[in-house]
Amino acid sequence: MAERRFNPVFAELPTTIFTVMSALAAECGAVNLGQGFPDEDGPLAIREAAAAALRDGPNQYPPTRGLPALRAAIAAHAHRFYGFNFDAERNVLVTSGGTEALTASILALAGQGGEVVLVEPAYDSYRPIALAAGARVRTIKLAPPHWRLEPDALAAVITAETRALVLNTPLNPIGRVFDREELAGVARVLADSNAVAICDEVYEHLVFDGRLHLPLMGFPGMGDRTVRVGSAGKMFSLTGWKVGWVTGPAALIDVIAKTHQFLTFTTPPALQHGTGYALMNEMAFTLGLTVALQNNRDLLAGRLARLGFDVLPCEGTYFLTANIRGLTNERDDAFCRRLVREAGVALIPLSAFFENGEPDHLVRFAFCKKRTLLEEALGRLERYFGGSDGARSLAT
Repeated sequence: MAERRFNPVFAELPTTIFTVMSALAAECGAVNLGQGFPDEDGPLAIREAAAAALRDGPNQYPPTRGLPALRAAIAAHAHRFYGFNFDAERNVLVTSGGTEALTASILALAGQGGEVVLVEPAYDSYRPIALAAGARVRTIKLAPPHWRLEPDALAAVITAETRALVLNTPLNPIGRVFDREELAGVARVLADSNAVAICDEVYEHLVFDGRLHLPLMGFPGMGDRTVRVGSAGKMFSLTGWKVGWVTGPAALIDVIAKTHQFLTFTTPPALQHGTGYALMNEMAFTLGLTVALQNNRDLLAGRLARLGFDVLPCEGTYFLTANIRGLTNERDDAFCRRLVREAGVALIPLSAFFENGEPDHLVRFAFCKKRTLLEEALGRLERYFGGSDGARSLAT
């Protein structure tokens, strides 16, 4: 029998670190602060709106670009918060989650032989999507603790073959929110290139300490070369619904929509109804969630610092990053495996978000959890690091 051949982009991928750490957490009875999803569902009224639509129907294929009411709600949201004037018919595409939105955008706008620029640390789906599309990947590597995105670094990797920059702000996994100066620099560099920007903005409302989320699309010259990816799951704590969207100029949305039709074609209509209801009626939940998560961040940061973690700034998202060198000389992945087994708390090593696995001294905590669960995790860490055996076991 001839040897079977598979797509090497996917065949050679290891099991994701999220799967590995979640499995270890389940095996060890650990509190899972690794994978970033809330442990409470969003407002009941949203779920009831979706349930009514499911019950009453129709439950047949909705339009491939999304239900008109949801597209109108997405356009209204963009106008309310950012002043964008989107035509719901031409500038909005509903997708089956943010990852599908990103996949459709990268496949449509990069493609065979082009280059895609990623900013590391990067969400783990970007690279395999770009490679599977036949694109070459170039990277900018941000440096802790402040993770600044400098225009000179971007300009150094942009070439005549660059078709797309994938820009994530607020940035998973490190909680950076790029500021006006950084984004203005990005806009200047892109304006002198052939590239478009695919902006992953799924955490757009999870921005702390009075900061503003500033879409790159709003900067000079970016309106006709930028698409924005959004997520109902992140906004309304309904991550399992997998409802996302892409907004942007019609010329870009048209080709992304053609790609989308051969990925998922459309998104369940009842969940689209629920999301449309949420955008029009439940934004108070989303804005209140930001306050609650900021309080969770502050609780976690303060108590981790007392344990010897060097806590890095966190400006948004679900995630807090900490330097472990005050506790151990181990690599971050070894530290996380040890911690889940011995302390009963699961984290994610940040090295998983870099192509070359460096830096290897940082770990990520997810704080999008109930206060009681965070307290339990912190209590376990305090008992572990407070004991002499625990302290010695990590001083390797």
